[in-house]
Amino acid sequence: MRNVVGGVLDVAAVVVFVAIGRASHDEAGSLTGFAATAWPFLVGLAAGWAVTRAWRRADALVPAGVGIWVSTVAVGMVLRAVSGQGTAVAFVIVATVFLGFVLLGWRLAARFAGRRAAAQGG
Repeated sequence: MRNVVGGVLDVAAVVVFVAIGRASHDEAGSLTGFAATAWPFLVGLAAGWAVTRAWRRADALVPAGVGIWVSTVAVGMVLRAVSGQGTAVAFVIVATVFLGFVLLGWRLAARFAGRRAAAQGG
């Protein structure tokens, strides 16, 4: 069950990233535009899950979290480039930082919550 939750959290992270980005550029209205922005990163996310076999332990920071983060950004940017979408340096930096924060952040939070629960006997 926690791996399903991990997958949902990862997809939600990408969707939030796309939603914030599109809203900050006044592009929030179009569903097709949203999908066009999201698909490269969702493919990168799926590739990261496949490469790291994250379904075994989606909440692991290493290798799952780091591998998924790197794959989401790298594959996402390559797919954006080949599909004619922008890959400005500032965008790459923002995507790397934001996606790193959320994709690794929930895993760190889960790790600390698990340790805290274990320390409290539950």
